[in-house]
Amino acid sequence: MTDCILFYNAEIILRNEIFLGAVLVEGAKIKAIYEEEDISLGRFEGCTLIDLQRKYLSPGFIDIHVHGGGGYDFMDGTAEAFENIAVTHAKYGTTSMVPTTLTSTQERLKETLGSYERIKDKKINGAQFLGIHLEGPYFAMSQRGAQDPRYIRNPDPAEYQRLIEEYDSIVRWSAAPELEGAIEFGEYLTSKGIIAAIAHTDAIYEDVVKAHQAGYNLMTHFYSAMSGVTRRNAFRYAGVVEAGYLLDDFDLELIADGIHLPDPLLRLIYKVKGADKMILITDAMRAAGTTDERSILGSYDDGMEVLIEDGVAKLQDRTAFAGSVATTDRLVRTMLKLGHLSLEEIIRMISLNPARVMKVDSKKGSIEEGKDADLVVFDDNVQVSLTMVKGRVVYNTLL
Repeated sequence: MTDCILFYNAEIILRNEIFLGAVLVEGAKIKAIYEEEDISLGRFEGCTLIDLQRKYLSPGFIDIHVHGGGGYDFMDGTAEAFENIAVTHAKYGTTSMVPTTLTSTQERLKETLGSYERIKDKKINGAQFLGIHLEGPYFAMSQRGAQDPRYIRNPDPAEYQRLIEEYDSIVRWSAAPELEGAIEFGEYLTSKGIIAAIAHTDAIYEDVVKAHQAGYNLMTHFYSAMSGVTRRNAFRYAGVVEAGYLLDDFDLELIADGIHLPDPLLRLIYKVKGADKMILITDAMRAAGTTDERSILGSYDDGMEVLIEDGVAKLQDRTAFAGSVATTDRLVRTMLKLGHLSLEEIIRMISLNPARVMKVDSKKGSIEEGKDADLVVFDDNVQVSLTMVKGRVVYNTLL
């Protein structure tokens, strides 16, 4: 055999079980999965043999909402930024990611989209890109969070149709569904096969029902910059959060960094929605994977200065969070600390579930024969020691 790697003596995490065994990788694909007692190492002469010493072998982590890391932000608009972010997050188990933008000028946005086009097919020692997520600018001003208010506006058909025609790398777009033109926007996205997501919104339940009918099926960073129960003229109205619970089809993004969502909320989401509708995301900004105490949210030359403290990015006046500094391994540790979720369930939340949402679950998201060899090795503390992307080891402290 040539161009093959056998991981053996591994605790292999499948969709619904963990067992001691081995996984054979040939080229970019998973070739075979074995029970440990069925393995005779002599059969694999010519392959690289890696004894995992009963560490976990997991499907690669898929982060569908990430802004930066390693001191870079995708809004820097350079190929260097894209490459360094991908390399940084691969060290923590991310094998695929969806680079995410911020509300900005059209010129800045196009710089970022253009940089993605230039680097998307380059072989780098980092996570694979799955397309671009546009977060904004069609948001409720009252729920802008750390989004730049200078550029927030209602959906403009001429603007978004032109962008989508020009850049086929756009795979999802987040917006507030109560805005004028947002329903038509969702319908247009859906007609183009682009994921329509709800974010930075003051909508009520009835708005979300209409949005769902128009094709919106994902909630961006659930609870963050999102309405709950409100009162209007003395009457109570259910908000977007309640709609996320009540409408079964919605998938929910969760910034499970242990800061944005406290344990009781994570337990509530799991109790109501179940593991298969939960998507763990980092929403990481440029300070992820660094020890910086101050950083910049957004592009380096036009972004917002923020503080890094208590394990999260904050506005300088500390009135709101300004993104996370999490990496995907931290998300898994946070969920494990809840104490009542199985490791298999948690791994689905950061592998198979996001793969399904991004429509790549036929080739990614689980350890199965014929799927991409996107694999992560970690110990009981979820400390990552090896990351493989499509059969290439891009991070390794085992050898």
